[in-house]
Amino acid sequence: MAFTIYCIFLGSGLLFVLVSAVAGHLLGDADHGHVGGSGGHAEAGADTSDMPGVSAFSHTILAAFVAAVGGFGLIFTEIPATSSPMISAPLAAVCGGLGAGGLLYVLRQLFQHTQSSSESKVGTLVGTSATVLTPIPQHAVGEIAYVQAGSRYTAPARTESGAAVAAGQTVRINRVVGTQFYVVPI
Repeated sequence: MAFTIYCIFLGSGLLFVLVSAVAGHLLGDADHGHVGGSGGHAEAGADTSDMPGVSAFSHTILAAFVAAVGGFGLIFTEIPATSSPMISAPLAAVCGGLGAGGLLYVLRQLFQHTQSSSESKVGTLVGTSATVLTPIPQHAVGEIAYVQAGSRYTAPARTESGAAVAAGQTVRINRVVGTQFYVVPI
């Protein structure tokens, strides 16, 4: 009886993974499960970080867990010391959890290394020099350009003192509040 249950777990887990892979490939351009704001998929994570990745509760990880429980259960039923369902079931569940956890770790590492961004890290900009592109009028907003990590960016800016700054002048970014850069003439 336990052998049959483990076969069902293994087969259904593998079948789900295969069907998901084929359906994902064939229907990859369909609009499905997008998270508002992040531009990612619903499977992109169970938190609000908007970072790409894989959730521990994604269909892929859950199907891998079910398949691993079935596979390890089959192995444990063939070993005389662990052939009892009272022993093989908990062992299969632990091994299935470890297998799914390992897969989750590998996929998260893969996403972390392949999902780099050219976006500037705003928190590291304080103290960076910039050039005024559009003059900054007194108590108003102009535009600056700065270089970070080899990429050139532009941003709206105003001076800390409220003074006007002409185009072409060099300024130092003093702080960033939201999307507004506050600069000090150098």
